[in-house]
Amino acid sequence: MTERIVVGAALVDGGRLLAARRSAPADLAGRWELPGGKVEPGEAPEAALVRELREELGVAAEAGERVPGQWPLRPPFALHVWTARLLPGSPDPAPLEDHDALRWLTPARIWDVPWLDQDVPALRQALAHLGMDTADARGA
Repeated sequence: MTERIVVGAALVDGGRLLAARRSAPADLAGRWELPGGKVEPGEAPEAALVRELREELGVAAEAGERVPGQWPLRPPFALHVWTARLLPGSPDPAPLEDHDALRWLTPARIWDVPWLDQDVPALRQALAHLGMDTADARGA
């Protein structure tokens, strides 16, 4: 089975990171994640990230740097994370698809929400890549 890439966005604005609370599927509902989604066949990961942010959040964004690493999800999927930023004039993010809430988190508040277990190592790496110092109550 060929590995499929799921892109996640470390979307930062004003020193805050955007977290999205899942509304579906049922086994993930109520947990928080980096927004994003599956890369379609023939689609570049950066293009998928921009598309997913538009579909899920209604924003105009651009992909930045890829965060080093990849994190296994359920087979055959693997999470790859990119930094991202909103483009000037973009609407504010809204939970349009697969999410029921969004929250901009400062570094001190990153661990105030229950993240999906599979996103935690990717999130830690993204925060380190962004130079966002956090008070991680979970320990390293």
